[in-house]
Amino acid sequence: MKKLVLAATLAAAASSASAGSLADPIIEAPVIIEEASSSSAGVLVPLLLLVLVAAAIATD
Repeated sequence: MKKLVLAATLAAAASSASAGSLADPIIEAPVIIEEASSSSAGVLVPLLLLVLVAAAIATD
C-alpha cells in the first residue's frame, strides 16, 4: 500500500513538472512611439541655403 501511494505521488509530481505544450509561446511585439520632430528642423536647412546663396550673390 505504501508503494502504491509513493508511486501515485511520484506520478503526480512528474506529470505536473512536465506540464505544458511544445508549441512556441506567443510574444507580443513591443509598442514603439516615435517622437514628433520639431517644425523648425525642416525649415532650418533651406533657410541656411538661402542665406548662403544670398551671400554668394552679394559678393559678386
